[in-house]
Amino acid sequence: MSRSASEDLRRLALGVVLPGFLGTDLPQWLVEALGEGLAGVCLFGQNVRDDAQVTALSAAVRAARPRALVASDEEGGTVTRLDAASGSPWPAPAALGAIDDPATTREVARRLGTAARERGVDLVLAPVADVASEPDNPVIGERSFGADPALVARHVAAAVEGLHAAGVVACVKHFPGHGATRTDSHLELPVVEVDEATWRARELPPFRAAVEAGVRCVMTAHVVLRALDDRPATLSARVLGLLRDELGFDGRDQVVVTDAVDMRAISEGVGRAAGAVLALAAGADLVCLGNPAYPDHYDDGAALHEVVEAVVAAVEAGELPLPRLAQAAARVAALADTASRLVPEALPADDLAHDPAALALSVEGDPRLGRDAQMLVVQPETSMAAGARASTLTLLEPSAVQVHDVREAEAHALAAGGDLAVAVEGRSTPGTRAVVAAVLRNRPDAVVVHLGPDDHRGPARRHAVVSHGGGLASARAVLHRLGLEASDDHTARSTR
Repeated sequence: MSRSASEDLRRLALGVVLPGFLGTDLPQWLVEALGEGLAGVCLFGQNVRDDAQVTALSAAVRAARPRALVASDEEGGTVTRLDAASGSPWPAPAALGAIDDPATTREVARRLGTAARERGVDLVLAPVADVASEPDNPVIGERSFGADPALVARHVAAAVEGLHAAGVVACVKHFPGHGATRTDSHLELPVVEVDEATWRARELPPFRAAVEAGVRCVMTAHVVLRALDDRPATLSARVLGLLRDELGFDGRDQVVVTDAVDMRAISEGVGRAAGAVLALAAGADLVCLGNPAYPDHYDDGAALHEVVEAVVAAVEAGELPLPRLAQAAARVAALADTASRLVPEALPADDLAHDPAALALSVEGDPRLGRDAQMLVVQPETSMAAGARASTLTLLEPSAVQVHDVREAEAHALAAGGDLAVAVEGRSTPGTRAVVAAVLRNRPDAVVVHLGPDDHRGPARRHAVVSHGGGLASARAVLHRLGLEASDDHTARSTR
């Protein structure tokens, strides 16, 4: 192969890769890769210090390559990168599903997308189109609009429309559906054992609605759907072919992007580099490498080199057809061109007529707390999608209320005197239910707070507030409903 042909092949390989990176400044290796044709970058929490810094970072990416994509997970609720330090100012999809007003969902998505665009992000990796059919799903939960396929479909379509109205590209995820799993693909490979008819009736409608709404990017799921293939969907030509052929997701700028190939479902299976090659061969167009800071730290520049060299070698060995790679690179380039030409709608001067996070609250009994109250915050296992973070309620530190992070052994000692609330952030687990039960045994008058989905399997309660999702917006709405206000300095007084 001539030097010119070799350089062209490397440029094509770079043009289908979307890496994460370490630090808040653009590293030199990334500047050079962008100059050689890298598709773009994916921003994670470690890349964000404040709004001005991330805006400058995005500008530096485009100075190195004007048509580079800048992507970020901005779902609302617990999953945010641009607002990772403080929590998302937008309610989770499950909270919007609880309201079930698509116009509100569209407007929230438009405002979320506008905030992302103002900081230089043009590819928002949202909304989640998974149907929350499995209550014990460790990774989807409140990221889904709900358990009803029709409800999820109408809100996915509204979110796509809202993001596009903000002038950013939406990316629905995770095709062909991650909502029915009990396994987190960040940690191992989930297998979905449902028949094809069930999958078509339950998981497919939201993705169909997204395509009909004009979505230009679909993210794959690292799940095995036995009814269609024994390979992970990310690596399955049959699954991705169904998306292209049956749903009609086959436009020149309609891109299939992989979920991160550093997730253990792929990295501990076929491996990052081999996974990238197999995904491209199966029909994916853009390979997301993932986050080199969490949960498994690795060398960011070396990972990009490994994947690009594997793609080049696969083409040279005849394992990845050159026309397939060229098609993928052309689709990604067309998507970047589309992103650069999107014109946002003007935002109205006034705010939303009603606070969506407050509208989403479900209330039982009388949850108001007095000024001498205690709040016991029981934080469950961290979702890999949300990343490692402190409790939003303890960060907000409601005024004049003692806030404690607790375990079951401490609940007895702390649940004495004055008004009391026991709060669970995120998905309930047997462990969190045990703490809530211990509190209610001593204090049946305690207010139970779920900053996330309701726990219908928990102990009986007299007073409760359920937000249906986490994040800053929902935490503030919960505190207000409890008769409390958040402090402005976000200083926690946690006991651990």
